[in-house]
Amino acid sequence: MNELNRQFSKQTRFHVEGMDCASCAAKIEKALSRLPGVGEISVSATTASMTVCHDDSIEPMQIAKKVTRLGYKTAVRVDDSAPFPHTHGCNHEHGHDHDHNHNHNHNHGHGYDHNASPSMPARAQDWWQTVKGRTLLITGAALLVAYAIGHFYPAIAGWAFTAAMLTGLVPIAWRAVIAALNGSPFTIEMLMTIAAIGAVIIGATEEAAAVVFLFLVGELLEGVAAGKARASIQSLGALVPKTAFLESDGGTREVSADRLKTGDIIAVRPGDRIAADGEIIAGESAIDEAPVTGESTPVGKAKGDSVFAGTINGDGLLRVRVTAAASDNTIARIIRLVEEAQEAKAPTERFINRFAAWYTPAIVVVAALVGLIPPLLFGGLWDEWIYKGLAILLIGCPCALVISTPAAIAASLSSAARRGLLLKGGAALETIGKVTVACFDKTGTLTEGKPKVTDVLAGALHEDEVLRLAASLDAGSSHPLALAIVAAAQQRGLQIAPVAAARAHGGKGVSGRLGAMELFLGSRKAANDIAAIPGDLATRIAACNDEGKTVSVLIADGKVAGAIAMRDEPRTDAMDGLRVLQGLGVRPIMLTGDNSRTARAIGEALNIEVRAELLPQDKQKIVTTLHSEGQIVAKVGDGINDAPALAAADIGIAMGGGTDVALETADAAVLHGRVGDVAQMVSLSRRTMRNIKQNISIALGLKLVFLVTTILGITGLWPAILADTGATVLVTLNALRLLRK
Repeated sequence: MNELNRQFSKQTRFHVEGMDCASCAAKIEKALSRLPGVGEISVSATTASMTVCHDDSIEPMQIAKKVTRLGYKTAVRVDDSAPFPHTHGCNHEHGHDHDHNHNHNHNHGHGYDHNASPSMPARAQDWWQTVKGRTLLITGAALLVAYAIGHFYPAIAGWAFTAAMLTGLVPIAWRAVIAALNGSPFTIEMLMTIAAIGAVIIGATEEAAAVVFLFLVGELLEGVAAGKARASIQSLGALVPKTAFLESDGGTREVSADRLKTGDIIAVRPGDRIAADGEIIAGESAIDEAPVTGESTPVGKAKGDSVFAGTINGDGLLRVRVTAAASDNTIARIIRLVEEAQEAKAPTERFINRFAAWYTPAIVVVAALVGLIPPLLFGGLWDEWIYKGLAILLIGCPCALVISTPAAIAASLSSAARRGLLLKGGAALETIGKVTVACFDKTGTLTEGKPKVTDVLAGALHEDEVLRLAASLDAGSSHPLALAIVAAAQQRGLQIAPVAAARAHGGKGVSGRLGAMELFLGSRKAANDIAAIPGDLATRIAACNDEGKTVSVLIADGKVAGAIAMRDEPRTDAMDGLRVLQGLGVRPIMLTGDNSRTARAIGEALNIEVRAELLPQDKQKIVTTLHSEGQIVAKVGDGINDAPALAAADIGIAMGGGTDVALETADAAVLHGRVGDVAQMVSLSRRTMRNIKQNISIALGLKLVFLVTTILGITGLWPAILADTGATVLVTLNALRLLRK
């Protein structure tokens, strides 16, 4: 290990409460970069976490206190960490290489050192219990009181609105001052402070109070959304059972799943979730892998096959040798992929924060120059030019400009919600209109998500009798294929009879006796072991397989009675939805964990590019590759297995029937589950961005006009007020047009 590695050989992870946006993360990074002994800093607002590489000269408590002084409650995370990985990039001395292609060795213990911050909450607070929530409520109440006072006692209305403004502005201004002292002078808090104080100076106290209140609302909504995203990531861990049945000393005992080690042997009962990644050493069963691979039907597994943590055992008892510890099982890796994908998105400054970096100081400088230079150098009248300076300061108030974008976004989001389209804020709305490639999951997104009977093939018995006997065998089963067969029989009005001695054969099929008739329904291979399948029927079964269909063969009294083909069929709207999307210039691709044959058949039916047999990390890798090629990528999916790819994409879209985790991880959701709604989102986004450009032109155009006329002496303070309030009304009315269908 070289000298620099030794210098920054410590890595500490922190939980940071109240950090809800990229600008918050940037302020923290800037402040910590000024501390001696601190090296690489990685801050993630999404996961409310921070990783700091430092040397022995600074303690974690000192780092936590520094961030706490910025207004964010901070505590050291207690992680069961692996040794510090030097590939993380902690060998930089105050140089912050923000290329996020680090080898992050994240750990996912969620304990906290409460000695670091005794005020850290033990659980997530409701919004009204947070500091921001209480500030918002107090400011809102004060604003209502000010309006009442202004109505009954107009003479003191200005003082009332000033007091209301201060209830919200004081904490904002305090954060602005602290950030400025720590190297970030032009933050959004500073922008709001200057705007509000400037409005009070020229008497626009009502406007100042309203703007501060709306700013607090935006901050609070940001925090609520960030909190839900964090909770959804953590809930992924609930997929893995807390306990497992460990074989030891000739018996079986229940132990905590996180204590399992590589090489341990566990017993997995029918219907249980598998507690660890492993290899089957005894038994066979059908495994529901949908949570991990997206496979639409259970997969038969036997000795020597691999199984994943979080998947569900079917009807057989399994003995499994553990191949990965809890901290590195499939679900843990998915959690890690989600968190790292969130961090890998470059933390960009919000537009208003970047704009304030030059706009706010420029306006203040112009106002000062207008108020001072003519009287000092050219003998101008002080009252006249100070008046003009104050008017310019009001013209420069960013109220209309600040409202121009959120007004359009609010109208657009409201319009979208009426159609069952949910977008998580303006960033998602803006990005989706730029999408050039849309990566769709297959199961539950392009297809219905459950198999249906497509063909009944007659053998020794006619079609209806084959379906009736198969449904009788499957009655009462919760297996997806069994449900499809029973539903098809009921649709045809066939009489389902009770079966005696019903028995499930793990990974093979089911058997039973109907009257004196012995029945077996199962895979082609298992059926062929009982009775040879006739050539013509075998040919038809092969044709069904080539079309991506799953075929179950029915044996009755030792003879091949027939077969039933099933497939998860495309959604009725999928073809039209994809065609509209292509018309908008967006290239659709199917990414699925299903086998290539099934995926290819669906892809040909929908005329879409197909990539199959993918694990979650494969989907994420494809999304990342497309992104590196310069594409703007949307990922559309409905399952937990899509979470890493949803997070890695420029925009993640969850279908309405999907899991809570997919919905929370994604940036947008299609509640009705229609593929065509994705195209509607793209179209709405493009309309909204045109509207925003119009609003910005109106806001800046009016300011420019009144700036010139004020300097020339044509207009004064009241017209200057109209430059802002008038522009605010105009941009709001323009934004409301988006509410129309």
